Amino acid sequence: MMENETETKSIVEALLFVADKPLSIEQIKAVVEAGKSEIKLSLEELKKEYELNHSFRVREVAGGFQLVTDPVYAHWLRKFFQGGRKGRLSKAALETLAIVAYKQPITKPEMEQIRGVDVDGVVRKLLEKGLVRISGRKNVIGRPLMYATTKRFLEYFGLNSLEELPDLDEFVEMEQENNEDN
Repeated sequence: MMENETETKSIVEALLFVADKPLSIEQIKAVVEAGKSEIKLSLEELKKEYELNHSFRVREVAGGFQLVTDPVYAHWLRKFFQGGRKGRLSKAALETLAIVAYKQPITKPEMEQIRGVDVDGVVRKLLEKGLVRISGRKNVIGRPLMYATTKRFLEYFGLNSLEELPDLDEFVEMEQENNEDN
């Protein structure tokens, strides 16, 4: 590896380390004086290195790259952060968010029909947190607003795209496992 390639990899690593959101190759390229192929190579090398003897990984999330901890350490991290649950979503918010994620674009009346309860407050909180957005109006009488998930939603759940959402059967299994763990 040439000196320049080593320096590029180190700069990419430093950027990933300090970034609080996933970085796209374009964002990295704007800082690093290197081509896209060199940046991609650096990211691949970092991925391989971290998989060997590190507690963190480089993961592609929401169209960018981010340093994340290895899921093997989730138990200890949960214990460490147990007191700081302020950022967690309520069960109602998670249910509503799941409906939006799987049925988007969707209107409030459609969400309420599925949940069986009013969703105004929950949708307002999800909008405030930047997890859902207004995506337009439905072309029916009254022209209700339609809602969809955001890039922040993908970041929050560590997804690169909506295609990575578990199918509904997997989602039900995961929910049952979470309920057994609590």
